Amino acid sequence: MKKICLLLLLLPALMGASPVSYRAVAVREYPHDPTAYTQGLFFKGDTLCESTGQYGESSFRMVDLRSGKPFRKLNFARKYFVEGSVALGGSLFILTWMNRVIFEYEAGSLKYLSTRAYPYEGWGLCTDGSSLVASDGSSKLYFINPSGFKLEKVLEVSLEGRPVRFLNELEWIDGRIWANVYTTDLIVVIDPENGEVEATVDCGGLLPQKLRTSSTDVLNGIAVSDGGAIYLTGKNWPRLYEVELEKL
Repeated sequence: MKKICLLLLLLPALMGASPVSYRAVAVREYPHDPTAYTQGLFFKGDTLCESTGQYGESSFRMVDLRSGKPFRKLNFARKYFVEGSVALGGSLFILTWMNRVIFEYEAGSLKYLSTRAYPYEGWGLCTDGSSLVASDGSSKLYFINPSGFKLEKVLEVSLEGRPVRFLNELEWIDGRIWANVYTTDLIVVIDPENGEVEATVDCGGLLPQKLRTSSTDVLNGIAVSDGGAIYLTGKNWPRLYEVELEKL
């Protein structure tokens, strides 16, 4: 979906109306590794990047979009459960779930740079272009300075006055934070200034029942290309979808 189209779709919410409801409609599909327990998804230039979780299976991958196969891959020690990831300012940042550390790599070469203490559970991660924006499974989002790792702001996310819990994978799209709500097929679109949900995106049925197996898990993975196309997938899904929004 083109950026200008998305802004026009969100216009009613931006003008102070109730949150607008949309459905994600697949317009293209691509192979996705069904063993990838997707935690973070983003584009770095033309390259799709993905972090995957589970103890003993955690990785960071640079993925060929057409084939779904990684052409570069970092594997992590069994003690780490990797979560969200994002590139910012020449660095790649990768969260861990309960280990209370965040890894930093050189974004281009994937050269290891540092392991830093991290005070929260690691869930999702994105960037507004200057700060890291992280979730911890609550209704809060944390804006963190990527240099000193100092907390800049805590944003409480609410939908019509009610906290939205289980915020997980994050993506910054057109000045808004998109977050999937863990264990559901719902994505919320959040104003980063006040935390209000301006729109919801229903992703139910995106992965058809015929493609589901006993290992198929929940929706998780939001990425936007430089051209403004939005991509969604899930944990252990065999497909990744380019989607457009249909107003309900």
